[in-house]
Amino acid sequence: MIDVCLLGTGGMMPLPYRSLTSLMLRYNGSSLLVDCGEATQISVRRRGWSFNPIDVILITHFHADHISGLPGMLLAMGNADRTEPVTIVGPKGIEHVVRSLLVIAPRLPFEVKCIELDIEKDEEVLELIGLRVKAFKVNHNMLCYGYSFELDRAGKFDAEAAKSLGLPVKFWSHLQAGETIEFEGKSYTGDMVMGPARKGLKITYTTDTRPTDKIVEEATGADLFICEGMYGDNDAESISKAREKKHMTMQEAAEIAAKAEPGEMWLTHYSPSMIKPEQYEEGIQAIYPKAYVSKDRRTTTLKFEE
Repeated sequence: MIDVCLLGTGGMMPLPYRSLTSLMLRYNGSSLLVDCGEATQISVRRRGWSFNPIDVILITHFHADHISGLPGMLLAMGNADRTEPVTIVGPKGIEHVVRSLLVIAPRLPFEVKCIELDIEKDEEVLELIGLRVKAFKVNHNMLCYGYSFELDRAGKFDAEAAKSLGLPVKFWSHLQAGETIEFEGKSYTGDMVMGPARKGLKITYTTDTRPTDKIVEEATGADLFICEGMYGDNDAESISKAREKKHMTMQEAAEIAAKAEPGEMWLTHYSPSMIKPEQYEEGIQAIYPKAYVSKDRRTTTLKFEE
């Protein structure tokens, strides 16, 4: 299972009642953070989660509301007695940006490693904290990435197949783990005793972008799709602003969800001028019934289907 918390839902600047957009995933004892604007660590504390297990931080792009909280977060992690290395992934230039920010946090008790995404590729796949993570380019006014997170699920173990092959029980767990075993001069692999792969888990996260076909593709099959909805009104002025600043209206985000049909869509990254984003929920649910206007620290646990 994967725990998911949308730590903040604000764009541009933190407000007294709305933290900046950031996402935290917990899986198998590790945590992964996506984006880290000012005061992100306060929202982690309010949620009651720990800084210590954050092994990976993904950055979508270099606008301040998505990265300027990084020194404070790393210091908070150090104060939580973390000593293991932390990996930071982001667009081309991430190492230079991180090292510049760490001028004000020079004595961390752990190593900071940086992985720079290949600017020549439209998408890139990494294995992080046991999840398959796909970074894919979106359409903002600077280089920006969305991220999909996938957890595969193997098929069911077929005991009868193992018995028919004459394999002793002591080998079964090794085959289930994907190992190849040797027995009586023959090699046996997991696919010989495992059923077809079952549905896994998928989360897709995008912010600061215009609608693209790639976002529809990535959100298709997602259990949870988290997408920006910078503007709530769908009038000509709001649409013009969204196009000019390379953001989305809530209605545009809901239209993506209607094409992709994820299990749920959560909206995030609201304009500071939007006082009550929830007033637009009924309208977006008319477009996609499983779309929700999120509040800070909205949390869910994704589990495999029985």
